[in-house]
Amino acid sequence: MLSQAVQDYVKTIYKLQKFGSVSTTEIAKELKVSGASVTGMLKRLAQMNLADYNSYKGVTLTESGEKVALQIIRFHRLLETYLLEKLGFSLDKVHDEACRLEHFISEEFVEKITEQLGDPKFDPHGHPIPTKDGDMPSIDELPLSVLDKGAVCVISRLCDKDPKLLAYLESIELMPGTKLTLKAKEPFNGPMTIQYSGKEKIIGFEVASNIFVEHK
Repeated sequence: MLSQAVQDYVKTIYKLQKFGSVSTTEIAKELKVSGASVTGMLKRLAQMNLADYNSYKGVTLTESGEKVALQIIRFHRLLETYLLEKLGFSLDKVHDEACRLEHFISEEFVEKITEQLGDPKFDPHGHPIPTKDGDMPSIDELPLSVLDKGAVCVISRLCDKDPKLLAYLESIELMPGTKLTLKAKEPFNGPMTIQYSGKEKIIGFEVASNIFVEHK
């Protein structure tokens, strides 16, 4: 059983390594810990064969490390789905609650809730849920903020870093699966007018930057 700290580091590295090696500074900023603490843990992960670490080049996960990361992410996203659909948590609460629970549940428990949920492919924010075999589905998506006036799209995912933003998006019913049309877009990162579910709404550029869509 890996410690909670090891699991958190592995998951964080996985999320940050999309564009190559991850620096100590990036990890320290993400986890809000000191650079010295990060260095010590990265050396430990290397000894456990979970990561390849070079003080000058940064860190990437090994195949074993990626397998661990995908399992943790699977647990987390299934927990989020269960908390929302079965226990009535609001969208802005499920991320933090799942972070607390993901380290302490068994594979048997996860498979039970997966069965109850009907083996979902996406979590409530629209993130793909890794399969039991460790496959992560890919999605062709863009931030709503980069689309041009007249674009028609479907919300695929919401950034889950800001609970207040999630609460706002849930309150105005801008959720994954919602089809919308970009009716107007002001220049210089100005507000955008969108139409969805028979209504129009003006949202700011920053809000639109945290909504990811599949362009139709």
